[in-house]
Amino acid sequence: MKVRSRAPLRLGIAGGGTDVSPYCDEFGGAVLNATIDMYAYCTIIDQCEGKVEFEAQDIGKSFSGIPGMQDIAGDLVLHKAIYNRVMEDFNDGNYLSIKITTYSDAPAGSGLGSSSTLVVAILKAFQELLNLPLGEYDLAHLAYDIERIDCGLSGGKQDQYCAAFGGVNYMEFFSDDRVIVNPLRIKQHTLNELEASTLLFFTGVSRDSANIINDQIHAVEDLQKLEGLHKVKQSAAVMKEFILKSDICRLIEQQTSAWQAKKVTSALISNPLIEKISETVIGAGAKSLKVSGAGGGGFMMIFCDPDNRHHIQNKLRQYEGRFFNFHFTNTGAESWVVNH
Repeated sequence: MKVRSRAPLRLGIAGGGTDVSPYCDEFGGAVLNATIDMYAYCTIIDQCEGKVEFEAQDIGKSFSGIPGMQDIAGDLVLHKAIYNRVMEDFNDGNYLSIKITTYSDAPAGSGLGSSSTLVVAILKAFQELLNLPLGEYDLAHLAYDIERIDCGLSGGKQDQYCAAFGGVNYMEFFSDDRVIVNPLRIKQHTLNELEASTLLFFTGVSRDSANIINDQIHAVEDLQKLEGLHKVKQSAAVMKEFILKSDICRLIEQQTSAWQAKKVTSALISNPLIEKISETVIGAGAKSLKVSGAGGGGFMMIFCDPDNRHHIQNKLRQYEGRFFNFHFTNTGAESWVVNH
């Protein structure tokens, strides 16, 4: 049997970082985000060779072993941890002989939630293979558990829920891992205008977000950083109102203060390259900008008058990064059986 799946990557529009514990446990977090037509993909083949194989084609890593509990040390930690958890919790400890192949449209550490999205995509494929009774909340929570607890990787909660649900969502995060996903009904012409007003620029620098996340974990101990997180959360609520009212101009204006508040939460969010790019695009007429995800590199979202897109793009050709075209998508993780 062969099954495939895909899960959408996301753009963080506002509130990122407030979904990280302990801030969300103590104060409640709020994030506005949207999924786009860039994906993490997974194929699982149920094979009879008496071995288990994992291959991440986009990073050129592979692993081969015999069916059984896998040591998650070394490469492909997420693949091994997901396999272990699914076999133990959903297949009575019966470790299957399978091959898992994955790839993503965006590199790890790029700020589009690629690692968490990959976890959701693999789980979705297992759901298809084993007919697992998992709804969107179950899928996202399981992905969070595997990534943050089984693998011990730092990070927030929004990415897993984005990948599972899809669409434009206002997410709220509380203590005891309680999450509420509020899907927003946005008019298509509003999404069209936001797409036309947003340039997605990959700086060419992938980064390990763990240091930034760890910085944000300790931000609750610093009054200035804590105030920054409060402002970041408030900006998510404000921008939710703007996008619901189709007021893209004010949403874009709000990004300026939100970006400044975000930078207060950790000195690692920006760096000389990001500041230089910011100076270039603002000088070329961009209205505001932000990094997608934790920061420190990865993708930048540059907001502008659509009539000025090409001028800004030309100004950024001096940098090594490149632009990605995207469209918003309303569909979360999907899976299907391959009949050939």
